[in-house]
Amino acid sequence: MEILPYILVFFIVFNITLGISIIFLERKDASATWAWLMVLLFIPIAGFFLYLIFGKPISNRRIFTWDTKSRLGVKKAVQSQLRALEEGSFTFKHQEIAEYEDLFYLHLRSDDAIYTQDNQVEIFTDGEEKFDALIRDLENATDHIHLLYYIIRDDELGKRIANVLIKKASEGVEVRLIYDDMGSRGLKRKYIRSIRNSGALVEAFFPPKIPKINFKINYRNHRKLAIIDGQIGYIGGFNIGDEYLGVTKKFGYWRDTHLRIDGDAVRNMQTRFILDWNQASRDHIVYEDRYYNALPKGDVGVQIVSSGPDSDWEQIKHGYIKMIMSAKEFVYIQTPYFIPDESLRDALRIATLSGVDVKIMIPNKPDHPFVYWATLSYIGDLLEAGADVYVYQGGFLHAKTIVVDGKIASVGTANIDVRSFRLNFEVNAFLYDKEITQRLVDAFILDASQSTQMTKKLYEKRSLGIRFKESISRLISPVL
Repeated sequence: MEILPYILVFFIVFNITLGISIIFLERKDASATWAWLMVLLFIPIAGFFLYLIFGKPISNRRIFTWDTKSRLGVKKAVQSQLRALEEGSFTFKHQEIAEYEDLFYLHLRSDDAIYTQDNQVEIFTDGEEKFDALIRDLENATDHIHLLYYIIRDDELGKRIANVLIKKASEGVEVRLIYDDMGSRGLKRKYIRSIRNSGALVEAFFPPKIPKINFKINYRNHRKLAIIDGQIGYIGGFNIGDEYLGVTKKFGYWRDTHLRIDGDAVRNMQTRFILDWNQASRDHIVYEDRYYNALPKGDVGVQIVSSGPDSDWEQIKHGYIKMIMSAKEFVYIQTPYFIPDESLRDALRIATLSGVDVKIMIPNKPDHPFVYWATLSYIGDLLEAGADVYVYQGGFLHAKTIVVDGKIASVGTANIDVRSFRLNFEVNAFLYDKEITQRLVDAFILDASQSTQMTKKLYEKRSLGIRFKESISRLISPVL
């Protein structure tokens, strides 16, 4: 029993040392720092292990190097476009989009996101339609297939995708597949082996050193990309699994948003995939014209914007804020998780108080309880400012979309939370086109007709139990 006080002193000193390292060495965001200090204070022993799993910073921030981007031709194209914008010589296909020049200038400078304006864009809000289209395009591939998904299931849809990849690889088509090791943790080795045996290349993003024991719960690749023959690209919220077809009992109908893009923006999607592939695989891809042979197909303006813990900039979040602050008429947001940091919260409150019609739609059921309760907590702030909040009743809402004034929009993989803005690797398409954004507005209005509006009166009737869960979840929301 005499040794017990010494053990207690050891853990106290250890906790203090860890707390000092969080504050002075890692230079985390202040809210995240306080959240971790609270965890260490209230659960001193378990808190240390939680920190190792959730809080330890990424070890190598220079994952995707500028040299790689230079070899892919990005550096030269970005500098050329920046020069044209600064000199006032850039030509817009649609002059009304020129008012958002500062938005795509922001993305050019912070993320090397080249602005393209010769794209054709198709919107999918239904999983069956999205995957039927994707599988058709995969079956028609003649040169290469590049797929990156956060979640891949070994279920009926997963097997359909695998069978197509196996068939195309056996025909001589170059097939590469990246899956996130944590997001796809249930994926069987037999599934992966069957695809590899056909000649396709398969890689896991941030796999563990010991199989099946992955402590890197943060810093996951949450992106969803598909590039076929360098000409067609898919980007959005759907992962590969039966639940995304809306056929599982747990979630019911799955409401998401995904894009099929034809045009020059596919080149930028290809670059994103190659950067991710070269990080995950020793078999690096080098520049070849066949990867960048997308042809002009329309007149929709698109920027492909990435963000992640490898960068000091929160590029997608900055894009969201810039969009919101540019709004004159309305801002429509759909997100499964709404945990905005102070900067985004202020932007939405300022827009609302300035007379902008701010509408936010969230799901009616949680897939992650703590995140959902934190979402309910932050919704109250916007209701107080005068925003309209809708709770979608038609199934599970997983779409990540923002539409501003019916002129610009963003669709992609980034949720409105700290995890998407700082901890995960994400990718969004920023769209500059009246017709496309109007389709997203129409989709929002249709979803609103299947939603319950959350009024201040209803919000204030929440039970004491719910309020307690919200308070706890909000306290730890910077590390969720």
